Amino acid sequence: MKNFKYDYIIIGAGSAGCVLANRLSANPAVSVLLLEAGKRDTKLEIKIPAAYGQLNYTEVDWRFYTEPQSFVDNRKMYQPRGKTLGGSGSTNAMAYIRGHQADYDYWAATGCKGWSYADVLPFFKKSEHNEQISDDFHGKNGDLNVTYAQHYRTPLADAFVEACVENGIPNTPDFNGKQQEGAGLLQFTIQNAQRCSPAAAFLKPILHRKNLTVRTEALVERILIEKERAIGVLFKTKEGIETVHCGKEVILSSGAFGSPQILMLSGIGAADELKKHGIPVQKNLEGVGKNLHDHLMYGVSCLSNWHGTMNDVLKPFNQVKHLMNFLIRKKGALTISPLEANAFVKTNPKLSQPDLQIMFVPGHVGNENDITDIYKPSSYPKTSGFALLPTLLQPKSRGYVALRSANPADAPIIQPNYLQDPDDRQLLLNSFKLIKNILLSKPFAKYRLGNLHNPTLSETDEQIEAHIRRTLECVYHPVGTCKMGHDALSVVDDRLRVHGIAGLRVADASIMPRICSGNTNAACIMIGEKAADMILQD
Repeated sequence: MKNFKYDYIIIGAGSAGCVLANRLSANPAVSVLLLEAGKRDTKLEIKIPAAYGQLNYTEVDWRFYTEPQSFVDNRKMYQPRGKTLGGSGSTNAMAYIRGHQADYDYWAATGCKGWSYADVLPFFKKSEHNEQISDDFHGKNGDLNVTYAQHYRTPLADAFVEACVENGIPNTPDFNGKQQEGAGLLQFTIQNAQRCSPAAAFLKPILHRKNLTVRTEALVERILIEKERAIGVLFKTKEGIETVHCGKEVILSSGAFGSPQILMLSGIGAADELKKHGIPVQKNLEGVGKNLHDHLMYGVSCLSNWHGTMNDVLKPFNQVKHLMNFLIRKKGALTISPLEANAFVKTNPKLSQPDLQIMFVPGHVGNENDITDIYKPSSYPKTSGFALLPTLLQPKSRGYVALRSANPADAPIIQPNYLQDPDDRQLLLNSFKLIKNILLSKPFAKYRLGNLHNPTLSETDEQIEAHIRRTLECVYHPVGTCKMGHDALSVVDDRLRVHGIAGLRVADASIMPRICSGNTNAACIMIGEKAADMILQD
């Protein structure tokens, strides 16, 4: 065995990676190296909750795109991914949603022992410090601050919850408690009016530990494998190529795009695909990169006579005014996420759990003649408005991630096959009637300027379908590409160990056999907690 400098090497300082670095280095006798391809999280916009959209297309974003999507007007669809300490947890909308209890029971039922809701709940609670809620579902002593918005709320958010109740959707104050179904205000990973990212929560407080080394701007080229065991990592920095060995494990936490790409570059994947790129096969695992899926949303909006919406905040003069209010007083519109409220609903009452998420946004993104980029706030119209984003919780369409080349600097091929399954298309179409009824209900009447703005009331099913194709976006929750399990397409076992390769685990959203029903960041943090616990046990 070669001399080693570290016990553990963690690849990726995202949500799970930051947790792993914290928990593994808690033992001073253990040495840990954390590698991050991006720079440090110094951008001011990371701290400002409402500035989340300003982080897209910048140096803290991988700026990935899909292949043309044949069921979405052949569009290449933008895939924002965090490229900094904290990963996408430093660039997301900060919604803290764990998913439905049945999601994890499904994982366990499909052979992932130890991943039922009862199994994972203690790890959700371990991470969490919830400012408002004290009950059996929430933690009070964790590193991650979770709170309802305290420094600003638009009246539109309350109108949304009232409108949902008027349409038969129950009021549910806590989506992470006993019942997910219903409408309510969101909880966020925010502390003292600033983003509480995984880096701020788990990494920054422990950077003084002498047994933890954090390297940024370190692009991993491949994992070193010898005799079917991971023994180290080869990575590139500004200074050149470096090789580092480890004595215990390599843990891959680079996300649903990065983790399969690094595995394939390391010779772990479908043998035929690896050979196309001249990569020596270390382990033939057909499932690497397969099973890609994501939540999908489209927008339905109204113009508003209330002039405190996101569109108003984005006007140049107002931006300066709100920024000063944030920097000096930690008050106002910049202290909240662009998402304010939310609902989980069943489109069919016979379903055992919600299949549709409705996110409320106090802003709108144009009309059919002027479709703007939902991930680029500078493109938003300056007229006041608000919107609902109906979101497909359990898509049936599946895609894949593949190598574009053997060059680690080349973005992978991302082919999610959005809306390939007709059931996905039908569910989104069916959601429009409910969305329309909510927007046109009485609680919104005093804020609504006219009827629906985008799309309009007069449109047919065919026109609604066209609107969905034009405005459809991912919720940037890609999962599943290194799925956990024991079938032919699984990549890791239920202790997150890569099949057939000793000393190598994957711990991030890629291990999800099926996506959780709701925003994925909380689940990724839980995966980091549970992975650390298993590693220390083993």
